[in-house]
Amino acid sequence: MANESKTVRVRLVKSPNSCKAIHRLSVRALGLRKLNDVRELKDSPSVRGLISKVSYLVRVEGDA
Repeated sequence: MANESKTVRVRLVKSPNSCKAIHRLSVRALGLRKLNDVRELKDSPSVRGLISKVSYLVRVEGDA
């Protein structure tokens, strides 16, 4: 169990169509394509940075 890494679930809740290009790229870097798409990602500073950049487009669901 000590070998388990923490993960975070991210859901795309708003369309990035009318956003800045860098924000659209950040959403793609998180692996999100369509609305309500969910990805479970490794909890790291780089992922947290991407999430904070597009926090108005995504929702973080239950940190595991």
